[in-house]
Amino acid sequence: MSTQLTILALLTGLVTGGLFRFLNIPIPAPPELPGLMGIVGIYAGYRVIDYFDVGVDLLEALGV
Repeated sequence: MSTQLTILALLTGLVTGGLFRFLNIPIPAPPELPGLMGIVGIYAGYRVIDYFDVGVDLLEALGV
């Protein structure tokens, strides 16, 4: 993962969040800490499964 890409993503998020607040538009993300932690949990769970290299190809299992 590129540090530069991570910093650019953070800056983009900050500018976008600031613009949403400036225009009084609700953000398309959970506005409270429990919702944000849910998103972090989803990401962490995804990375754990990726790390252990386990999973099922759902499309293949469905025969698509």
